[in-house]
Amino acid sequence: MKKRAILIVLDSVGIGELPDADEFHDNGAHTLGNIYKSMGGLNIPNLQKLGISNIENARLGSYSGKIQGCYGKAKEITKAKDTTSGHWEMCGVVMENAFKTYPDGFPNEIIKEFEKRTGHGVIGNIVASGTEIIKILGDEHMKTGKVIVYTSADSVFQIAAHEQVVPLEELYNMCSIAREMLVGDNLVGRVIARPFIGENGNYTRTENRRDYAVPPIKTTILDSLSDEGYTTVAVGKIEDIFANRGISVSDHTRNNHDGIEATIKFIKDGTGDFIFTNLVDFDMLYGHRNDVEGYAKAIEYFDLKLPEIIDSMTDDDLLIITADHGCDPTYPGTDHTREHIPILAYSKKMKSNVNIGTRDTFADIGATIYEYIAGKDFGTGKSFLCEIE
Repeated sequence: MKKRAILIVLDSVGIGELPDADEFHDNGAHTLGNIYKSMGGLNIPNLQKLGISNIENARLGSYSGKIQGCYGKAKEITKAKDTTSGHWEMCGVVMENAFKTYPDGFPNEIIKEFEKRTGHGVIGNIVASGTEIIKILGDEHMKTGKVIVYTSADSVFQIAAHEQVVPLEELYNMCSIAREMLVGDNLVGRVIARPFIGENGNYTRTENRRDYAVPPIKTTILDSLSDEGYTTVAVGKIEDIFANRGISVSDHTRNNHDGIEATIKFIKDGTGDFIFTNLVDFDMLYGHRNDVEGYAKAIEYFDLKLPEIIDSMTDDDLLIITADHGCDPTYPGTDHTREHIPILAYSKKMKSNVNIGTRDTFADIGATIYEYIAGKDFGTGKSFLCEIE
C-alpha cells in the first residue's frame, strides 16, 4: 500500500494567543477556549479521542478517556495572521516580510487606477466586516452600480457586488485586474470576490466567493511532491491560496459539508498521495460574524463527521487536523486573531497518546507530511514523524 497523507485545515480554529499577540492587539484571544467557555462546553468526543483537550492550555475541560491520536500545537514565525501566510508556512514557506496591510484603506492612486482599469466606480474603501459593509452600502451599490471595496486587519483587497448588478464573471475579472495591480510595493496577500444577493438592506453573501492569491514566493511541499511525481489533491480554497501551483486534482468546494464529503470521497477512492482540505465555514460564516453559537455547532458537526473520515482511511494513511490562524468570535472586532494552531495526528498503524508539544513553526506540519510521503527531509521545519511512528 502506498503512504498517503490527509491534511484538514479547520479555518481559523485557533487554540490560544501566541507570545507576540500583544503586537497584534490580540491579548486574551483563544478561539476554542473562549467558545467552550461561552457555550458552557462543546460536544466533541471524537476530537477529544484524538487528544485535543490534552493540548497545553486547550481550555476544553478534562478528558479521561483513551487517547487514540497524537497532539500538540504550533507557533507561526511569519508576522501575520492571515490565511495565505498560515497555509504557506505549514507547507514550508516562512515569509521574512509579511504582506502589506491597509488599516486606513487603500491609497487614492490605487483606487483611481482600479476604477480606470475596470470601468467601475468604488465606494467604501475602509476596514470593515464583510457582512456589515453590505448592510451599510448595499443600497448605494444597487442604485449606483459602484462596487464595494474594503479590507481588514489582514492583507486583503475585497470586492463586494450584487450578483444581479455585477455578473459573477465580471466580478471575477475585476479581481484578476486588482490582482495584477497589487504587487511590488503594494503587495497584497489576497484579492477576494465577495458576491451577495438580496434587496432593500437585507443582503446575504453567497458561496460564489473566489480568492486570488499571489503564487508562493518559495518552493512548497505541494511543488516538491508534484515535481517528484506524487498526486496532490486540493479541496476547498486550497487551489486559490497556492495559485493552483503544485496541485494535480482540485475540487473547489464552498462550504464545510461539501468539503468534508469531497475529502471522504477522495480517501475512499484512493485518490492522491496528499489530500489537502480547507474547511472555510468556521472563519467565513462564524468567526468574522462573532457568531459563537454557529461556530460551536460547526465544530461539533465536524466532530460528528470525524469517525467517517477515519473509517475511510487505510492502514497507511496519515491524518493531520490543524488550523491556519485564529478568529475568536468572542473577541472585540471581527478580524483574525494571532493564535497557536492545534495539531492532531492519527494513523491506524502509528503510536497513540503522544504529546508532540509546542512546535516552533507551522512548517513542522509540512515537513512531517513530506517525510511521510517522500521519505526524506524537506528542509524547512522539523518533522515530528519519528515521534509518532
